[in-house]
Amino acid sequence: MKKLLNTIYITTEGSSLRKDGENLVVEAEDKILGRVPLHMLASVVIFGAVYVSPPLMQECAARGVTIVLLDRAGRFQARVEGPVSGNVLLRRAQYKASEVSDDIVKSIVMGKIANQRAVLMRALRDYGGEFGEETRDRIEHVVKRLAHTLAHLNHEAPETDVLRGMEGDAARLYFGVFDALIRSPEPELRFTGRSRRPPLDPVNALLSFLYTLLTHDCRSALESVGLDPAVGFLHRDRPGRPGLALDLMEELRPVMADRLVLSLVNRRQVQAKEFEKRDGGAVFLTDEARKTVLNAWQERKKEERKHPFIGETAPLGLVPYLQARLLSRHLRGDLDAYPPWLWK
Repeated sequence: MKKLLNTIYITTEGSSLRKDGENLVVEAEDKILGRVPLHMLASVVIFGAVYVSPPLMQECAARGVTIVLLDRAGRFQARVEGPVSGNVLLRRAQYKASEVSDDIVKSIVMGKIANQRAVLMRALRDYGGEFGEETRDRIEHVVKRLAHTLAHLNHEAPETDVLRGMEGDAARLYFGVFDALIRSPEPELRFTGRSRRPPLDPVNALLSFLYTLLTHDCRSALESVGLDPAVGFLHRDRPGRPGLALDLMEELRPVMADRLVLSLVNRRQVQAKEFEKRDGGAVFLTDEARKTVLNAWQERKKEERKHPFIGETAPLGLVPYLQARLLSRHLRGDLDAYPPWLWK
């Protein structure tokens, strides 16, 4: 099985990265902050103004180590990578399938809804006794609605536009009770609905930040197996948008991102004081909060789960790669359908 390589996150603005032999070296104010062997890296994610030496960029490109540039708020700016080793036959199959992709979209939507339902059921199991009767009834009602949707999809094959509508309805139900899963007493950490560009409260800021990290991992996984991350099935084509990476992220984000947000907030690892509000109402993580989240993200990716289709145990960080491999096998005709990853 593929080895889970590391992603290094550079959050110290004004620092510099350089190549020293076979290592990446991080420096700031003439002090070495860290040294990482290049053969252990999958990618380098940089926040804000950080200098990257040309020799390091060249070496990373040659080794297939992607450099991702984000602004201080975690919004994507650019990627630096070497030649893409895509399989032309696989990509042709992908482009052809994108024109008639109802079966793949159905699998993605079913995976996402099943994992959203699993998150709610886990909350009922862990905190059911602490919920008031009305809150517990609301969550149980959504769990039943999601189960009904999954049962319908098991017996029907709706067209892609209908599937998109069903996915949107399920998301509204899920996020409609998401606030009930937050156990923090801080009123500033309440969740009143999904806000994206920009996030308007701390919980949305956490969700958006983790979705950015997960999108990066999904894009890297797709490129590693030779698929084009820009041409998706559930997400319509749009210039500059990695549609297939967003597709792959959908089934994974309830477990890999949403659950992590709940853990960080409920365990008081991240508190309301660790966010800053900017002009226009946008809310972003402070530098310290971002470091806390990145550490938790790396630890979450090390957790192991048994893959329901492959039957092997693997770290969560490898799940995007495994799903990309399964998707490529389906597009080649080796699998009758694309099997989504289900959390149990």
